[in-house]
Amino acid sequence: MPPSSPNDRTSRVAPGGWREVGPVVTGFARIAGRVAGTEPPALFLTLGRNRRLFWGWLHFAGRLMPGGRLPRRETELVILRVATLTGCDYEFTHHARLGARAGIGPVELERVVAGPEAEGWTERERLLLTVTDELHHDRDLCDATWARLRAELDERTCLEVLLLVGHYEMLATTLAVLRLPPDRER
Repeated sequence: MPPSSPNDRTSRVAPGGWREVGPVVTGFARIAGRVAGTEPPALFLTLGRNRRLFWGWLHFAGRLMPGGRLPRRETELVILRVATLTGCDYEFTHHARLGARAGIGPVELERVVAGPEAEGWTERERLLLTVTDELHHDRDLCDATWARLRAELDERTCLEVLLLVGHYEMLATTLAVLRLPPDRER
């Protein structure tokens, strides 16, 4: 069901240990892993090798998820769709776990993979998935989709949706280049 990508490759930049990322990033990653039910996230321990960039990125990412304006379930649907479209196993696996906490079950995960035309979505969910697909494929939204989005969401939330999709596209690219396999469950 999740996107497929080679996971048997060695990471290009190994997750750092205490010496490479420092005690604060190490502690944060351990806590994040406990919350997610995984080992300390390799993403944090890898990006943490550049601590200054890591904390800026984390602040921005946290404003989108979990601190965004969209309900958490909708945020996770968008992120899971990005992970599907980009074939990013790390992102899909991590957010399938988080999505389960937001009420996204196995049937809905299959629908995320199938896309916005799958049966069972609400109109709002279908719209968010359509927006995600258009942004991924076209790097733009057609006027009709933009008009539907603006009719459904206020201006601030529309801006957030655009940045949410773009951020997780960027992250999927970074994860693919780094060849990070999904984190193991605890």
